[in-house]
Parts: sequence; C-alpha cells; structure tokens
Amino acid sequence: MLIEIHMIQNHSPANLNRDDLGAPKTCLFGGVTRARISSQCLKRSIRRSPEFAAALEKGGAVRTRRLVELIARAAAGSGNPAKEDDRRAIRKVFKDGGVGMKDESTFDILFFLPQSAIDNMGGAVRAGNGSLGARFAEAIGRFVKTPDIALCGRMTEFDAKGPFAELRGRFTVEAALSAAHAISTHAVVNEVDYFTAADDIPGQDAGAGHVNEAMFNSACFYKHFCIDFEQLKKNLADDTQLATTTVECFLKAAAKANPSGKQHSFAAFNCPDGILVEVKQEAATPVSYANAFADPVPDRCPRGLIAESIARLGQYVHDISNGYGIEAKRFWFSPSNRYALTFVDRNEPSNARKEKPVIGDNGNIGDFMAFVRRVMDAVSAGQAAGAGA
Repeated sequence: MLIEIHMIQNHSPANLNRDDLGAPKTCLFGGVTRARISSQCLKRSIRRSPEFAAALEKGGAVRTRRLVELIARAAAGSGNPAKEDDRRAIRKVFKDGGVGMKDESTFDILFFLPQSAIDNMGGAVRAGNGSLGARFAEAIGRFVKTPDIALCGRMTEFDAKGPFAELRGRFTVEAALSAAHAISTHAVVNEVDYFTAADDIPGQDAGAGHVNEAMFNSACFYKHFCIDFEQLKKNLADDTQLATTTVECFLKAAAKANPSGKQHSFAAFNCPDGILVEVKQEAATPVSYANAFADPVPDRCPRGLIAESIARLGQYVHDISNGYGIEAKRFWFSPSNRYALTFVDRNEPSNARKEKPVIGDNGNIGDFMAFVRRVMDAVSAGQAAGAGA
C-alpha cells in the first residue's frame, strides 16, 4: 500500500532554503527557472515539527556527528557533568570500529540513532563491565524502531571493523518515505532586499549603522511525498499501530510545518491551499504530478496563481489516472472548500465542456481534522484488506 501526498502551497516573500551563496534555491524545469525547496529541507522541518513529535512518544532519533558527548552525558546521568575518562573510552570504541574523527569530539560522518540507543550505550559505559565495543554494536544494530528512522532511512557509511564488523549490512535502514524537491508551478526571478539597520544611539557620523543585502522570492509550490506502508511496517518491526500513527503524524506535519530558513526576517508561515492524498492498494504505482506544471503558470491568468495551479493539478490527476488506469482512494482538502479539484472532459464538444470534480462529494473535505480522519480510515481499511489477502 502506498500513501501519496500532493500539495499546492503558496509562500509569501521568503528565503526558506538557500544555496551556498545565500540565494533561495532554484532549478530549471520546463525551460524556465523555478523556485525550489530541497527534499532534505522539507523532511527535516517535518521530522522536527511538534505535529510529528506525537509519533515519537517513546523517543525520537538524533542525527549528529557529536555522538561522543551525548553518550558521555548519558553515562554521567541527569544533572552530572560528563567525565573525560568516559569520553576517552567512547572515542576508542568508535575509532577501533572504523569511524574516523575530525577532532576529539566530532566524527567524520553523521550518525542517526534513536535516543534509546544513546541511553543504552551510556548505561554500558556507566556499568563498565564486559566488552564496551560489543555493547555499542548491539545497541546500534538493535535500537532502530523509531518513526523518523523508519521513514527517512539510515545510510551511514563507514569501514566497519573490529567491534563493529558485524554491523556491515545491518546499519542501513531502507527509507519508507520518498520526498520530491518542491518546485514552483511558475517561473521565478530571485529578488534582492537591500536593507539597513539604524543605530539607536547615533554619533556624529551620518548614515545607517549596518547595510546589507538578502535575496528572496515568492512562489507557489507543488510538493509530493510517497510513503510505502509495507516498508514502514517492516522498519518498525511489524508494529502496525505505530506505523499507522507515524503516517497520521506525518500527514499533519507535512501540512503544518514550514522550513525555518530566514523566517525571522520574512515570517512566510503559509498553509497549503490544497492537499490531495491518494491511498493506493490495488495498483501501487507511485506517480508525481509535477508535469502538470511543465508549462509554467503564466504571470497573469484569470483564475489567479493558486486557483490556476490547483486547476492544472486536477486536470493532470484526471488525465493520468484515467489514461493509465491507476486506481486509488482519493481525498481532497482545501480550507473551507475554498478551491475545488476539477477537470474538463476533452472528449466532449468544446461548447459543452464544464468543469467536473475529480473526486466525489464524499472525498472533498473542508475541515483538516475530518480530512485526516478520512484518510486514516482508508489507510486502516487498506491495511486490513492487505492482511486478509
């Protein structure tokens, strides 16, 4: 079973995800420059959102190169300072295991581990009996049942040897989530904000106390996520309830979480104007609808940017799903049913064509929590049908 999420989300002026020069990320698509938010940026904002935190009641994961300090603190216990002898012993285990270090506290690579694994390794250091390397290897390999790792996967690569030799092939966790880079439905040109800061206590010199420039843009994005429910369950040790909770929390977070890039300067906290969820049981074929926008939405159109983007999405969903015979339970949310997801039947005479809903009345929902409940009912029904097959 696949759960696919498609979103149309218009952001006011912002720099949500910037490149090495500080400019908002862009890409070429359909022959024009589009605004872009990387999939890594989107996943991080979702993973660290309060909405997704509800799936992490038993402890989420930490992705860091500074694992030595975290284990040392866990070994010392709450409120106690970490001991240098513990740090030294922890460093030795990882060095013997083939993990390179940039300095005395930082690894060359990022580790993605649940807090339970860190606490377990800290307990092993504190106990001080048995092979510390073997205890660490056991914790790294065994403690993986956490929603963020199950969704995003774990691909850390290092030359595992010594106490970590048995981790080869076991450290990798295949991601259950596929996330596209968000792209604007229209062409964009990055703009420059020339700004100054006044000195509250001016001296004899005239002018601003600080002068600088920042780049930004404003864009209506198409976002696409796909969750492989069977892979998610496998990663969570066949815990169906936790897998279902993870999907629900992810859906809520995808709708409500925004990247944090320069938000203090722009406050582009804009909610999606349309969310389409497809629950695919029979023909589990993942499909991106990005090509609905291969021809960019023009600067000025009668409907307006958001409405035209949603209209293009609706037409493309109808064309692709009907043309390829892709079956799915589909649900459309727009706040208070502000925008309808519609299509035009091109087989009808041009003078008789009218917009028709892509989804029946029962699948068009204007209340977000009711929308989430309907989606999760379909996920539960799909899971039950798959279990009974």
